[in-house]
Amino acid sequence: MSAAPVRAYVAFGANLGDPLAMLEYAVQALDALPDTRVVARSSCYRSAPQGVPDTQPDYVNAVLALDTALAPQALLDALLAIEAAGGRQREKPLAARPIDLDLLLYGDATLATPTLTLPHPRLHQRAFVLVPLAEIAPDAVVPGIGAVTAMLEKVRDQHIARIA
Repeated sequence: MSAAPVRAYVAFGANLGDPLAMLEYAVQALDALPDTRVVARSSCYRSAPQGVPDTQPDYVNAVLALDTALAPQALLDALLAIEAAGGRQREKPLAARPIDLDLLLYGDATLATPTLTLPHPRLHQRAFVLVPLAEIAPDAVVPGIGAVTAMLEKVRDQHIARIA
């Protein structure tokens, strides 16, 4: 890596096609990015879609830890390119998808641009993000919010199930 690497966390989700195969694709694609290595991955979890009709299939979710020298916007651009190559189409919000990659944390950076907010603005509200994040980074702290493990109590009523 050319610059000092930063630990970043990326949420994976999918509810179309073969989510477990798509997770493997995402891990390989992320690991192939310049100056980037996948250093940890959580178990997979199943969760119901949020904010949409019950007609959508459940999601498979996981969190990946990366060490990267890519800048935050460059990493986000790479995530969007991986999604597009994996068949993601952004025709309407909250649509079912074969792949979804969200940049959750980038070191201790806080950022608000028209295209990127760090930390991810809703990560502390979602069990399907917090549980796998706490699994691979139990000491993680979300800048401006607090320890990941402390947030778990607030999402206890959200059902997710470990599947792999």
